[in-house]
Amino acid sequence: MEGTRGRPAAAGRRLRSRVTVEGLDRAPHRAFLRGMGLSDEAMARPFIGVVSTHGEVTPCSMTLAPQAGEAKIGVAAGGGTPREFTTISVSDGLSMNHLGMRMSLVSREIIADSIEAVVRAHAYDGLVGFGGCDKTLPGIMMAMVRLNVPAVFQYGGSALPGRWRGRDVTVLDAYEAVGAVMAGKMREDELAELERACLPTIGSCGGQFTANTMAMVSEALGLALPGSAMMPAVYEQRRALARRAGETVMKLLDDGGPLPRDLVTRKSLENACAVVAATGGSTNAALHLPAIAHEAGLRFTLDDVAAVLERTPLIADLKPGGRFVAKDVYEIGGAAVVLRALLEGGFIHGDCPTVTGATIADVARAASAPDGAVVRATGQALSPTGGVVVLKGNLCPDGALLKVAGLKEVVFEGPVRVFESEEACMAAVRARSYAAGSVMVIRNEGPKGGPGMREMLGVTALIYGQGMGEKVALLTDGRFSGATRGMCIGYACPEAAAGGPIALLKDGDRVRIDARARTIDVLIADAELAARRTAWRSPARGPLGGVLEKYAAAVGPANLGAVTHSGNVQWIPDESP
Repeated sequence: MEGTRGRPAAAGRRLRSRVTVEGLDRAPHRAFLRGMGLSDEAMARPFIGVVSTHGEVTPCSMTLAPQAGEAKIGVAAGGGTPREFTTISVSDGLSMNHLGMRMSLVSREIIADSIEAVVRAHAYDGLVGFGGCDKTLPGIMMAMVRLNVPAVFQYGGSALPGRWRGRDVTVLDAYEAVGAVMAGKMREDELAELERACLPTIGSCGGQFTANTMAMVSEALGLALPGSAMMPAVYEQRRALARRAGETVMKLLDDGGPLPRDLVTRKSLENACAVVAATGGSTNAALHLPAIAHEAGLRFTLDDVAAVLERTPLIADLKPGGRFVAKDVYEIGGAAVVLRALLEGGFIHGDCPTVTGATIADVARAASAPDGAVVRATGQALSPTGGVVVLKGNLCPDGALLKVAGLKEVVFEGPVRVFESEEACMAAVRARSYAAGSVMVIRNEGPKGGPGMREMLGVTALIYGQGMGEKVALLTDGRFSGATRGMCIGYACPEAAAGGPIALLKDGDRVRIDARARTIDVLIADAELAARRTAWRSPARGPLGGVLEKYAAAVGPANLGAVTHSGNVQWIPDESP
């Protein structure tokens, strides 16, 4: 059998797509392909899926169709036949702070499942995937690892920062400014100016929020081309990068790999965690990395994430806790600069492979040195440990997450005020009917309890904008945005709906949070906690129907990635190469 460029195919691999085109009984299949304009020559080539989340539901995804088009050119140049399709995207920005946010994390699973369905149904030989908004990145990477066909991931890029009153701004500034208006610290006309200035181009949010964090993760895992993560969405160089992605997937097919499960290993997952820690990245990464690992058949839990966060220094001064945005990282050399600093400091595994055939060490050694401002050497770190920590104690025995990057104080103790939903807490925040020193608890917002594990940037940004960002603590079994800052602890495990200790809290209980000691405890006697557990009953919930009903029935705990299947994914035997 010949390879796609006339070379022998690696180890006699048979193309999966041949099941749709070869043989007498495939005449109807070929007729469908001819109906799409494919010639005999095109049908003889490997079929490569090119998927994106392009659409008009979020600025994050509006650059993806042109990039997918360039990837198709690259696939064709490499001897393949590209087959473009799209999947969904849910805008975290537009679904924030209302019931629509329940669909955000669910969309990660829908994305992965829908890509799996298309690639399996059509027996595509490889895949190039483009993501933009937060959940689209892990969703596409999860599908690639699940399918384990030759694959290249590419991030669509972030928006350029806005300029307002002499400083760079992002959409986070608009969220927090709403709170400032409510507190009388900003005029509404000033907010209107900021609203019009903070997002000047299409692309994902510019800070080291979830999208940019997971883009760096894609490079650290080796699933993406070096240099792809931090390049802004509107830069024309992205077209050439997308063409390279198409050419690269064809080389992977010719060479027989490395395949996604060759790339996603315990060592590369630790590298990804190190990048998250070093850049003060989104707490959502601690949810997505275990889920990506799960697709590879690996058990990589919140505890594994915590171990890497604990030993990795914070070296990048990025928003929300710092000063700079993705464009600034791109201008000093991109994510590879972070990898170089971590490799030189001994904090990552350099021998992990990438889709290009180079190792992470090769990528890092070819990069520019840290500039000392946007990214520092590990010897001049901003903090000796990562920007995100995992807390444990009698309140969250399976863990909870706190982003400490930018925090002035890392110890907090105060009385609890319990809210049974995000809406109840939001009403109190809007009315400013909460007191400094409180530990505000939002429960029943976990993966099952929500269901959907809503992200709560609306609440946290208002609190911060009201000048209360570090004067209160906020604890929830839901999620926080990568843009969240302040004493905000999320992903409390086990969640309230599963009978976790957060379900047993009462108004007035005292909670102590100590990020230095990595602890979070409710200060009541063990006997009292046990008595409350005996008396606890799961709260009643009306019928859900639709996707949330299926999700609530299938989803697992957040500390294991909030996944919805067993992880034992194999190709149907007669489709295997």
